[in-house]
Amino acid sequence: MQWPALTDEQRRKRLQFPANRVDMVLDTDTRNEVDDQFALTYLLLCPERVNLQAIYAAPFQNERSVDARDGMEQSYDEILRLLGMMHRPTDGLVYKGAGRFLQETGSRPVDSPAVRDLIARAMAGPEDKPLYVVAIGAITNVASALLLAPEIVSKIVVVWLGGHALYWPHTREFNLREDPAAARIVLESGVPLWLVPCLGVTSHLITTVHELRAILGGKNALCDALIRLLEAYSPTHAGYGKALWDVGAAALLIEETWSRSTWERCPRLTDDLCWQPDASGHGMRVVQWQNRNAIFTDMFARLGSFQGPALSGSGGVDL
Repeated sequence: MQWPALTDEQRRKRLQFPANRVDMVLDTDTRNEVDDQFALTYLLLCPERVNLQAIYAAPFQNERSVDARDGMEQSYDEILRLLGMMHRPTDGLVYKGAGRFLQETGSRPVDSPAVRDLIARAMAGPEDKPLYVVAIGAITNVASALLLAPEIVSKIVVVWLGGHALYWPHTREFNLREDPAAARIVLESGVPLWLVPCLGVTSHLITTVHELRAILGGKNALCDALIRLLEAYSPTHAGYGKALWDVGAAALLIEETWSRSTWERCPRLTDDLCWQPDASGHGMRVVQWQNRNAIFTDMFARLGSFQGPALSGSGGVDL
């Protein structure tokens, strides 16, 4: 594959914190666990920073899904339920993504409505304003779009919640190991990339049911539904904290001071899913630390002040 040749100077410029409101699409495996719902909700409640133009359902396969397509379909339905709770229109906003992983296709692109929309939006944007692609699941849809239209390398900035910190002994994180072939495409393409690692970085973004009840309980139906979502995720909550990994990728573009990142050479991804340093790799930004307290304070304030459906009481609407 011949990728458009960006210089590291061009990448550095694209990977500066955006001073103004950004045009964004979100690629999410929303039904995979519980953090995607928090991240999507949070982004929808930050209109002064984010113009969320489209939401793409990403594939996943685990104990909650039969296969990648089933995971994508469940994620699509979950996005619609969440938007319904927030009284947001869905027409022209939500798109189904890949029904298979690139890993299953020999790295051939998996076409889908989400991929076609991403390509169209990227190409339609002005040269001086990239489309931010925030990916918080397996990165199959983004990799497929890059394979089908390599020219979007110069039109987008990818923010990916994927892998672990570069110093971690392996990078067998869920989003990455679901589709290593797609991860390699994105890493090798030279697209401007913010990598938001899990273990070592967003593993710090932990909350508890008790904290959510104390701060958000009874505020509105949305808050109560999110609390019930976390309650159902674990059979016990004594001493249990849940990392809301995906919130880190959302928060990255909301406030500059909440994250610290370094300029790194893009490593190679080995067959056993480890990071291998590569001095010849193109430059990318890797998040090293995020301010959990500042991020959660802002997210809780926005969720708690949401003016939506009536209070849910003991019943309410479930996600």
